[in-house]
Amino acid sequence: MSEPVNDWATDYDIFDPQYVADPFSIWDELRTACPMAHTDRWGGSWLPTRYDDVYAIAHDVVKFPSGNGISVVPLVDAPVPGAPAPTPLLAAGIPPISADAPLHTWTRRLVLPTMSPARVAEYEVYTRALCRRLVDDVLARGEGDAAAEYAQQIPVRVIGHILGVPEEMSDTFTGWVRDILEFANDEERRRRGIMGMVTYVQGAIAERQAEPKDDFITELLQSEHDGEPTSVDVVMGMCALLLIAGIDTTWSSIGSAMWHLATHPDDLRRLVNEPELMPTAIEEFLRAYAPVTMARRLVVDTEYNGCPIKAGERVLMNFPGANRDPEVFPDADKVILDREHNRHLAFGSGIHRCAGSNLARMELRVAVEEWITRIPEFSVTDPALVTWAGGQVRGPRSVPVRVP
Repeated sequence: MSEPVNDWATDYDIFDPQYVADPFSIWDELRTACPMAHTDRWGGSWLPTRYDDVYAIAHDVVKFPSGNGISVVPLVDAPVPGAPAPTPLLAAGIPPISADAPLHTWTRRLVLPTMSPARVAEYEVYTRALCRRLVDDVLARGEGDAAAEYAQQIPVRVIGHILGVPEEMSDTFTGWVRDILEFANDEERRRRGIMGMVTYVQGAIAERQAEPKDDFITELLQSEHDGEPTSVDVVMGMCALLLIAGIDTTWSSIGSAMWHLATHPDDLRRLVNEPELMPTAIEEFLRAYAPVTMARRLVVDTEYNGCPIKAGERVLMNFPGANRDPEVFPDADKVILDREHNRHLAFGSGIHRCAGSNLARMELRVAVEEWITRIPEFSVTDPALVTWAGGQVRGPRSVPVRVP
């Protein structure tokens, strides 16, 4: 267990229970007093809280590259000169998000067709049917968990559908993803999650090599770069990325939206009565409850606005904090369903902007639509039972609700 934080400006910890429960007040304090906070925890890092700073750093891929590691807890990061060798479980990392050019450029190009609006429209049919089954189960019982039994069941099955993974594997994948992302102080558990996922993907790749299927793994195996087949290491890393980045991030967004509607009856009533607000409401949920904080690890000393960042330290791409900057978003701490100007950074910015944003938006929209169509009134049974997970991906893990 880490020591409690005494000074958020000089000793912050994004895994601290106070930060997980209420990062918003911490960002508000830092934005005024110390907009580039620093900590020595987890190998040292910096935490920008202003929109302009996060945006600028995200676009400066020369000073702040991604190929040296994107996680706060160094388990599968790329090597840093003088540092111990990384685990070999994912030899190519998880491109394109963990890569710099040229690897980033061509691997992102491989992902984009699968995440195009046309393909996402095909996935919507499966997603909507899934959501209806899940809602039916809640209705049959008159209660349920809008996070664990709804939000967390959707992305894992949609991603599994894209990869060709059997739906009955969904709980297993959920466990692996949580092991990897939620347990910073338990290296063995994190390694267990990664090994479980990698071992499964290795087997799936071998199966597709022997017998191709109509799924994303097969598409990657049949792809080429510069006239050569895409390596198995790259295919494995890209599949792992889809599982890690496409599951917890999206279920956190869905869960946050469900929690908001369960605890803000006026917004729920308005969205039910004015379905035309759905497009702006979805963007507002993404802004207000952006789940993801990425990291950029430096290999050489540099500086940003007078802050001396040392080699080996990380700059945390605090997209959620940027989205709450009142200099950019009037009434930034309020959820305004019809907010017109919303240049949020929920999906990042620059060359590493989320390649799966079309898919994530669709899943969030369909999840909310299907729930409030069938359950236009619902509320949290007991606020004390609501739990959140945090760190690099923040979202509710349990939101018990009652339905009429």
